[in-house]
Amino acid sequence: MTQFILPFLTAIALSAVAAYYSVIGLAQIFPGSYWPVIIMGSVLEISKIVTTSWLYNNWKETVLAMKVYFTIAIILLMAITSMGIFGYLSKAHIEHSSTIAPQAAKVELYDEKIKVIQSQIDRNNKNLSQYDEAVDQVMGRSKDEKGAERANQIRKAQQKDRERIIAETKGLQKEIQTLTEEKLPLSLEVKKAESDLGPIKYVAEVVYGTQDRDLIDKAVRLIIFIIIIVFDPLAILLLIASNQTYRKYALDKLDILPENKARKKKKIDKRPTSSLESFFVDPDHEVIHKSKIATFEDDLKS
Repeated sequence: MTQFILPFLTAIALSAVAAYYSVIGLAQIFPGSYWPVIIMGSVLEISKIVTTSWLYNNWKETVLAMKVYFTIAIILLMAITSMGIFGYLSKAHIEHSSTIAPQAAKVELYDEKIKVIQSQIDRNNKNLSQYDEAVDQVMGRSKDEKGAERANQIRKAQQKDRERIIAETKGLQKEIQTLTEEKLPLSLEVKKAESDLGPIKYVAEVVYGTQDRDLIDKAVRLIIFIIIIVFDPLAILLLIASNQTYRKYALDKLDILPENKARKKKKIDKRPTSSLESFFVDPDHEVIHKSKIATFEDDLKS
């Protein structure tokens, strides 16, 4: 009996969860008719389970046209359920991803500003390096005092530009520091939200070899498809299996009952009964036992 009840309860549980995801998913696909779609989806889910069970138990007695239609209807209902589940799970992933998007966009904007400022600092450092190279070249070409004096003159001529570049670089570095401090809270929020995507990132890396954002979405869709394949079809097959087990149990029980009845009938048939020859009917139509016939005849003679 457990072999019937356990698959049946499991099938009902799977069907109930699949129905919930499917109905909510379908209602989100058609938000303009939320409650009508929920009612329609619920009735269709119940109809699918009832149709599957009835068709299996009445397969031999059912005409071909009904077999074909019911089978096609069950397959289409499974497809509808799968689409509803896909919509529900996809929406859950998109909603979670949408909470990261604004902060991630702001972080990217800060990174872009820092990158531009850093490139300006790099240019300033390059200009300072060029000034130093000009002085070094003069010193390298001349080894007397005139060369050193010429190098000092060049350095003095560069002094204002050097001071301007150094001051500008310091200001740019302070600006980078300010932007980094402003970016820090947003970066922490993004990292915290992305930590929830940690498992799917590893899945994307295993499947596609990278943790790119687009590939993460593809990995999510792949997992949803796998869930769909084993969700509603498994519920339907478990329902058929439970019906099959119950039918076998019922047939085994029916095979035992007739044998018991036959044995009881044999015991009843073995009770001793009187034969027809042991009775005699007198003129008054009274039934007389064979043992009393002789006494009755003697009485008639006398």
